[in-house]
Amino acid sequence: MKAVVQRVTSAKVETEGKVSGAIGTGLLVLLGIEPDDTCDDCGYIVKKCTNLRIFEDGNGKMNLSVLDKGGSILLVSQFTLLGDARHGNRPSFTGAAVPEIAVPLYERVIADMRRILPTETGIFGADMQVSLVNDGPVTILLDSKKSY
Repeated sequence: MKAVVQRVTSAKVETEGKVSGAIGTGLLVLLGIEPDDTCDDCGYIVKKCTNLRIFEDGNGKMNLSVLDKGGSILLVSQFTLLGDARHGNRPSFTGAAVPEIAVPLYERVIADMRRILPTETGIFGADMQVSLVNDGPVTILLDSKKSY
Protein backbone atom coordinates (compact mmCIF):
# COMPACT_ATOMS: atom_id res chain seq x y z
CA MET A 1 0.00 0.00 0.00
CA LYS A 2 1.35 3.37 -0.96
CA ALA A 3 0.28 6.80 0.19
CA VAL A 4 1.15 10.36 -0.66
CA VAL A 5 0.51 12.44 2.45
CA GLN A 6 0.23 16.20 2.07
CA ARG A 7 -0.09 18.67 4.93
CA VAL A 8 -2.87 21.06 3.93
CA THR A 9 -4.68 24.13 5.16
CA SER A 10 -7.66 22.98 3.09
CA ALA A 11 -8.56 20.28 0.57
CA LYS A 12 -11.64 19.03 -1.22
CA VAL A 13 -12.61 16.42 -3.76
CA GLU A 14 -15.43 16.81 -6.28
CA THR A 15 -17.15 14.36 -8.59
CA GLU A 16 -19.45 15.62 -11.33
CA GLY A 17 -19.44 19.08 -9.76
CA LYS A 18 -20.48 17.84 -6.30
CA VAL A 19 -18.18 17.93 -3.28
CA SER A 20 -17.86 14.47 -1.77
CA GLY A 21 -15.30 15.44 0.86
CA ALA A 22 -13.69 18.60 2.20
CA ILE A 23 -11.44 19.47 5.14
CA GLY A 24 -9.67 22.44 6.66
CA THR A 25 -6.32 21.94 8.39
CA GLY A 26 -5.14 18.36 8.14
CA LEU A 27 -3.84 15.80 5.70
CA LEU A 28 -4.76 14.92 2.15
CA VAL A 29 -3.92 11.24 1.73
CA LEU A 30 -3.80 9.77 -1.78
CA LEU A 31 -3.93 5.99 -1.38
CA GLY A 32 -2.84 3.28 -3.80
CA ILE A 33 -3.66 -0.35 -3.01
CA GLU A 34 -1.58 -3.26 -4.33
CA PRO A 35 -2.84 -6.79 -5.09
CA ASP A 36 -0.99 -8.37 -2.14
CA ASP A 37 -2.03 -5.78 0.46
CA THR A 38 -3.69 -7.00 3.65
CA CYS A 39 -5.25 -5.56 6.79
CA ASP A 40 -1.71 -5.22 8.16
CA ASP A 41 -0.95 -2.72 5.39
CA CYS A 42 -4.11 -0.82 6.31
CA GLY A 43 -3.02 -0.66 9.93
CA TYR A 44 0.42 0.63 8.99
CA ILE A 45 -0.99 3.41 6.79
CA VAL A 46 -3.58 4.47 9.39
CA LYS A 47 -1.04 4.52 12.22
CA LYS A 48 1.55 6.42 10.19
CA CYS A 49 -0.87 9.00 8.83
CA THR A 50 -2.50 9.78 12.16
CA ASN A 51 0.78 9.92 14.08
CA LEU A 52 3.15 11.43 11.50
CA ARG A 53 4.69 14.49 13.16
CA ILE A 54 4.68 16.99 10.29
CA PHE A 55 2.89 19.94 11.89
CA GLU A 56 4.87 22.69 13.59
CA ASP A 57 4.89 23.16 17.33
CA GLY A 58 5.26 26.51 19.11
CA ASN A 59 8.98 26.52 18.32
CA GLY A 60 8.53 26.06 14.59
CA LYS A 61 9.66 22.41 14.66
CA MET A 62 7.68 19.63 12.97
CA ASN A 63 6.76 17.89 16.21
CA LEU A 64 2.97 17.59 16.08
CA SER A 65 0.68 15.07 14.40
CA VAL A 66 -2.69 15.71 12.80
CA LEU A 67 -4.15 14.30 16.03
CA ASP A 68 -2.21 16.83 18.11
CA LYS A 69 -3.44 19.64 15.84
CA GLY A 70 -7.06 18.49 15.98
CA GLY A 71 -7.10 18.28 12.19
CA SER A 72 -8.88 16.05 9.70
CA ILE A 73 -8.01 13.68 6.90
CA LEU A 74 -9.23 13.67 3.32
CA LEU A 75 -8.63 10.16 1.95
CA VAL A 76 -8.74 9.68 -1.81
CA SER A 77 -8.16 6.37 -3.62
CA GLN A 78 -5.65 6.75 -6.44
CA PHE A 79 -4.59 3.66 -8.35
CA THR A 80 -2.27 5.75 -10.55
CA LEU A 81 0.19 5.90 -7.63
CA LEU A 82 1.04 2.35 -8.62
CA GLY A 83 1.69 3.18 -12.27
CA ASP A 84 4.94 1.82 -13.65
CA ALA A 85 6.45 4.09 -16.31
CA ARG A 86 9.90 2.49 -16.47
CA HIS A 87 9.27 1.05 -19.94
CA GLY A 88 7.92 3.29 -22.65
CA ASN A 89 5.83 6.38 -22.11
CA ARG A 90 2.48 4.85 -21.23
CA PRO A 91 2.32 3.73 -17.59
CA SER A 92 1.26 0.20 -16.76
CA PHE A 93 -1.19 -0.15 -13.89
CA THR A 94 -0.86 -3.91 -13.36
CA GLY A 95 0.62 -3.11 -9.93
CA ALA A 96 -2.74 -1.79 -8.72
CA ALA A 97 -5.25 -4.08 -7.04
CA VAL A 98 -8.49 -4.85 -8.85
CA PRO A 99 -11.59 -3.32 -7.24
CA GLU A 100 -12.65 -6.65 -5.66
CA ILE A 101 -9.45 -6.50 -3.58
CA ALA A 102 -9.01 -2.74 -3.29
CA VAL A 103 -12.50 -1.65 -2.21
CA PRO A 104 -12.65 -3.67 1.04
CA LEU A 105 -9.16 -2.49 2.01
CA TYR A 106 -9.97 1.13 1.16
CA GLU A 107 -13.14 0.88 3.26
CA ARG A 108 -11.10 -0.62 6.10
CA VAL A 109 -8.69 2.31 6.05
CA ILE A 110 -11.64 4.73 6.06
CA ALA A 111 -13.31 2.98 9.01
CA ASP A 112 -10.07 2.77 11.01
CA MET A 113 -9.24 6.43 10.38
CA ARG A 114 -12.76 7.54 11.32
CA ARG A 115 -12.36 5.79 14.67
CA ILE A 116 -9.41 8.10 15.35
CA LEU A 117 -10.28 11.48 13.79
CA PRO A 118 -12.65 13.18 11.33
CA THR A 119 -12.13 11.65 7.88
CA GLU A 120 -13.67 12.66 4.58
CA THR A 121 -13.30 10.71 1.34
CA GLY A 122 -13.51 10.74 -2.39
CA ILE A 123 -15.55 8.18 -4.35
CA PHE A 124 -13.71 4.99 -5.21
CA GLY A 125 -13.21 4.56 -8.95
CA ALA A 126 -14.79 7.88 -9.86
CA ASP A 127 -13.28 10.63 -11.99
CA MET A 128 -12.46 13.12 -9.24
CA GLN A 129 -11.09 16.64 -9.10
CA VAL A 130 -8.92 17.24 -6.05
CA SER A 131 -8.14 20.77 -4.87
CA LEU A 132 -5.75 21.56 -2.08
CA VAL A 133 -3.63 24.19 -0.45
CA ASN A 134 -0.42 22.35 0.45
CA ASP A 135 0.95 23.87 3.64
CA GLY A 136 4.71 24.22 3.57
CA PRO A 137 4.68 22.51 1.15
CA VAL A 138 5.01 19.27 3.09
CA THR A 139 4.59 16.02 1.18
CA ILE A 140 5.59 12.59 2.53
CA LEU A 141 5.60 9.26 0.70
CA LEU A 142 4.59 6.12 2.63
CA ASP A 143 5.00 2.52 1.52
CA SER A 144 3.71 -0.22 3.81
CA LYS A 145 6.13 -2.68 2.18
CA LYS A 146 9.05 -0.55 3.42
CA SER A 147 7.83 -0.40 7.01
CA TYR A 148 10.75 -2.30 8.49
